[in-house]
Amino acid sequence: MEGTGLHFWGGGKLMGPLSELQIKEGSKAMAMDKLLAGDETMGLKDISLSRFRKEAICMVKGSHKTLKLVVKRCPRYIQPQNLTQNLTSVSEFFLLGLSDDPGLVPGNAELQPLLCVLFLSMYLVTMLGNLLIILAVTSDPHLHTPMYFFLSNLSLADIGFISTTVPKMIVNILTHSTVISYGGCLTQMSFLILFGCMDGMLLSMMSYDRFVAICHPLHYPVIMNPHLCFSLVLVSFFGSLMDSQVHNLIVLQLTCFKDVEISSYFCDPSLFLKLACSDTFTNNIILYFSGAIFAFVLVSGIFFSYYKIISSILRVPSSGGRYKAFSTCGSHLTVVCLYYGTGLGMYLSSAISQSPRKDSLASVIYTVVTPMLNPFIYSLRN
Repeated sequence: MEGTGLHFWGGGKLMGPLSELQIKEGSKAMAMDKLLAGDETMGLKDISLSRFRKEAICMVKGSHKTLKLVVKRCPRYIQPQNLTQNLTSVSEFFLLGLSDDPGLVPGNAELQPLLCVLFLSMYLVTMLGNLLIILAVTSDPHLHTPMYFFLSNLSLADIGFISTTVPKMIVNILTHSTVISYGGCLTQMSFLILFGCMDGMLLSMMSYDRFVAICHPLHYPVIMNPHLCFSLVLVSFFGSLMDSQVHNLIVLQLTCFKDVEISSYFCDPSLFLKLACSDTFTNNIILYFSGAIFAFVLVSGIFFSYYKIISSILRVPSSGGRYKAFSTCGSHLTVVCLYYGTGLGMYLSSAISQSPRKDSLASVIYTVVTPMLNPFIYSLRN
């Protein structure tokens, strides 16, 4: 385009057309007019960048030399009337996966086949293990007990939990695409919170089941009757559904975004708030307060149950009797530590760490490894 010093051409391995702008002194203002909201600067003066256009504009305006600016064009976004306007009318986001570089999907290009095989294998193992538990519980009359009823529902929640994130990540790797629609992001987030909260609530109810079995063994069949067990599962579902909708309502309050890159392989409410261009202090308070209250109630129930369990076990005179009593809840205690330990690690990592790669690694352990290990833990015990 004569007189502006701009030259465009498509191609490249990155998503969207790739443009290279030769910006000369005296044509900087006209060059800036050619940058659109959503354009992503990939290189400046032969230096690789992974930021949005704001940083590149500042660097160009402060320079009096000819610069080469490589831009990844995102045509789906509406061009603002001025350069300082934030991204409105966002229809899709980019899931960076395990990579800090938006041009790689996800992680280094050389690792894409390995990542695909790894996550597909973990997903299939998780599905197979949990489905076998459900099949065993439903087909064997000896396993028609409250503990195994809760375990089969926990397996269902784990299947839903991992199916919310991993298949989308595998598809992204195979199609070399990181795009997820705004509606798809909200849907994924809703189901992720729903099944994640169900996991936590079911683990709390299983601790109550162990408390009744060990501390009140004679009244166990009367207290843990089928009606109560079914009601507890319904409470876990509707309680989790309410919590997921609270998170959804918080995210729906956001009207504009300063970025469209989500530094994870799934949509998370806390990451959405980081992308918002408006003040999200109140949203963060509501988000973390509701999450803290929810977790406090569940963890308090687990601690109370195990406090009573340990107190009862210590009153057993023989060491063999104490071991037998405690071994009945060893698997559950292991899963509780794994679930809450990895969950706490993921949220502490996102709050403290500044590295998206470390945050993504913590998320993988929480959303993929934990559901995969649960069937093995219970199967080895039983």
